Amino acid sequence: MNWILRKSNKLSYHTNLTEIVKPIVDDIADLNWLVADLEYGGFNGDYLPINMNDDYFILNPVEFKIIANTDLQLYWGVFVGIPSKHQVLVDVENLPFVEGNPLVWKNGNIQHADAVIEIICYDSGYTMVKFTDEELSNKFKTYFTEAIELEKFKNKSAPYY
Repeated sequence: MNWILRKSNKLSYHTNLTEIVKPIVDDIADLNWLVADLEYGGFNGDYLPINMNDDYFILNPVEFKIIANTDLQLYWGVFVGIPSKHQVLVDVENLPFVEGNPLVWKNGNIQHADAVIEIICYDSGYTMVKFTDEELSNKFKTYFTEAIELEKFKNKSAPYY
């Protein structure tokens, strides 16, 4: 239930959250989001509910929707979706991260114990989406038929780890 998108006609660029969450947008509407290791560009609007001076931030469902509906290219970052019934507990000594993290390439490794989804923006060229819920994973894969299982991609194409 771990997917990577390298090439897709459904994406105008990596990682456009509007397009990434399209097949599951209703299913994730009530999640809170722990966001860390974020770098982005292309934003020409007035407001984003993030503070780039912080190492991480927590978005409520409304704030995530603002970002997901913004024409914003994410270069690096981790978006961890946590059900609103759980308090988002953050270990500042062990924040989710992407660059230099070999664990992003491992199946079953989501960087927060309460998460149901993790979206990883990898160097503007890959988008990884990991699920703990098989139904969500299947919806995503049905829409993004070109998504590759992370382990298969890693073994064939990603000699990094």
